[in-house]
Amino acid sequence: MNTTLFVIGDEILSGKRQDKHLSKVIELLAARGMALSAAEFLGDDPAQIAAAIRRVSARGDLLLSCGGIGATPDDCTRQAAALAFDLPLERHPEAVALIESQYGERAYPHRVIMAEFPQGCGLIPNPINRVAGFHVGDAHFVPGFPEMAWPMLEWVLDERYPQLRNAEPPVEYRLRAYDAGEGDLLTLMEETLAAHPGLKLSSLPYRARPHEPAHIEFGFKGAQAQAASAYGLFEAGLSARGLRLEPLKSPWKV
Repeated sequence: MNTTLFVIGDEILSGKRQDKHLSKVIELLAARGMALSAAEFLGDDPAQIAAAIRRVSARGDLLLSCGGIGATPDDCTRQAAALAFDLPLERHPEAVALIESQYGERAYPHRVIMAEFPQGCGLIPNPINRVAGFHVGDAHFVPGFPEMAWPMLEWVLDERYPQLRNAEPPVEYRLRAYDAGEGDLLTLMEETLAAHPGLKLSSLPYRARPHEPAHIEFGFKGAQAQAASAYGLFEAGLSARGLRLEPLKSPWKV
């Protein structure tokens, strides 16, 4: 199952706030032998968010969405999720009870709005202030505040998707190749991928800089045995072409 991250909020797109979720989610997934497949930054637009939810859900991804589930007018992720799944918004009794237990009379009239979720959804516990997030199928929605969002996402991964934890996390073997362009090595790249189905190969060219010649940094990502085998095949191909290469620290956990 692929994993997609949404970071929602006009404040991110305008630059008023800097995103912290992308790097943290990559870290949380890597700790479980998982990897992020895609990430999207979306504004506070219900139609745009709903369309993105539909698209990601249609391809069967695990969706982790941060932001926009508060009670203020600019928070519209709850409404967008209801629109995406064609479900009515309603007050979730358990979510209401959690807000009441946390805030008492101050739960009304505004805080209780944060218990209005798509009908039939499940709750994601919030260890900070007990205002829950929610999930519909494989789509999960948590607040934008990192101190709340991150433990809530850990709960999602550990409690709802323990089967996705990879006992053998993927690794990446890397090297630098000098004295050649990407076009010169295209055939070797294709041969390496053909011999290792499922391998991910990356090719990052670097222009010449003072005290650093032009080079290409290659990465071979997959299960350790597969990545090591691909690295060896590619290294041999470079050597056969008389090219200078520089091994980099490997394997690199990803």
